Amino acid sequence: MKPILFLLLNLWLLGAQALTLRDDAGREHLLKAPAQRIVSLLPSLTESVCALGGCARLVGVDRYSNWPAEVRKLPQLGGLDDAQIETIVALRPDVVLASTSARALDRLEALGLVVLRLKSERHADVQRTLSLLARLLGSPERAAPLWQQLQRQLQAAAARVPERLRGASVYFEIGGGPYAAGTSSFIGETLQQLGLANIVPAELGPFPKLNPEFVVRARPAVLMGPAAEQAALRQRPGWSSIPALQQGRLCGFAAEPYELLIRPGPRLGEAAERLAECLETLP
Repeated sequence: MKPILFLLLNLWLLGAQALTLRDDAGREHLLKAPAQRIVSLLPSLTESVCALGGCARLVGVDRYSNWPAEVRKLPQLGGLDDAQIETIVALRPDVVLASTSARALDRLEALGLVVLRLKSERHADVQRTLSLLARLLGSPERAAPLWQQLQRQLQAAAARVPERLRGASVYFEIGGGPYAAGTSSFIGETLQQLGLANIVPAELGPFPKLNPEFVVRARPAVLMGPAAEQAALRQRPGWSSIPALQQGRLCGFAAEPYELLIRPGPRLGEAAERLAECLETLP
């Protein structure tokens, strides 16, 4: 092949592989080719990359990323507010994945790294993120089947919820409170698909900080949250009058399944199944 034709072919191939990605901060990023070296600073994004077949391309993760098991062997790079900037730069990533709330990553961009800031509040965010990450990996065809699988799992979980609990009011506590999963959060949307009525209205936002008296007045029929916190619920002022506590309708989750429930990623369907499992056991 003549040198000029070889050069033109290489330029065409390079252009064919180039990607333009818009993140949830509204920024457009141009990559010359699908990312081969990825740093993820959010567990749900780590899980999404792996679910899309890109685990081998991860070169570093945040301290909380622990699924699937192979990511535990990767360098841990801190969190959103204390990311190890120098270490991340030394890893020479093609892209850094982070939350839109990450504030400590401006330095990475100033140093020339591509930082994709992604929102993770609702089911639609998860679907959009999976699509973007599939493109980032050069495998856009993987996103739709994965999302369809999640939808099937959600539907199957909803079918398992006992009729007696359909329409029951529910309070899902984040950590040990006072934050809750609101109706507009991905957790709230899952609860709605399971046929439950969230006591936290959408107008309060995805994960609002609540006054404990709000929960007492709302009188939820079901309480959900970390198992380690639920033994002390009756000690909170006025909480012994809540129907969920009076009737023993508590879903307390150990650390590992609780992590699953609060991560807006490719295991949304599995999270719904865990919720349905608990609901099946309630009186």
